[in-house]
Amino acid sequence: MADAKPRWVYRFDNYKRGFIILRQAIELMEERSLTELEKIGAVQCFEFSWELAWKTLKDYLESLGLYPETASPASTIKTAFESGVIPDGEVWMEALDTRNRMAHTYDMRAFEEAIKQIRTRYLGMFDAFYMYLLEKIVNG
Repeated sequence: MADAKPRWVYRFDNYKRGFIILRQAIELMEERSLTELEKIGAVQCFEFSWELAWKTLKDYLESLGLYPETASPASTIKTAFESGVIPDGEVWMEALDTRNRMAHTYDMRAFEEAIKQIRTRYLGMFDAFYMYLLEKIVNG
């Protein structure tokens, strides 16, 4: 018997794990200052949460019959925003830019700025996406 679950549901499980770890890192930061190693870990967690988020988004769009022009994060974001799946394409594009910068830098000042953005802008974006897909799973 074939599995009836769409691919995005499987990817969502991985996204959920990554997002929860990222949220825990940011919550820890609210309690105390993070060490340099913890800051690097938080940025790494953001990077893999970002990767899982856009790929889950792409799979979800495809399950709706919506196919981005290319299999790229920017094209996926554009399609998701235009179809109303995500409410703020600009924040998603900013997160993409931050992810790309962080993948190629090892400067603690850049990490500090990225963590600030993660805490103030991207965590809410990830949370909204998580809740949106969770509602789709629960209610179909």
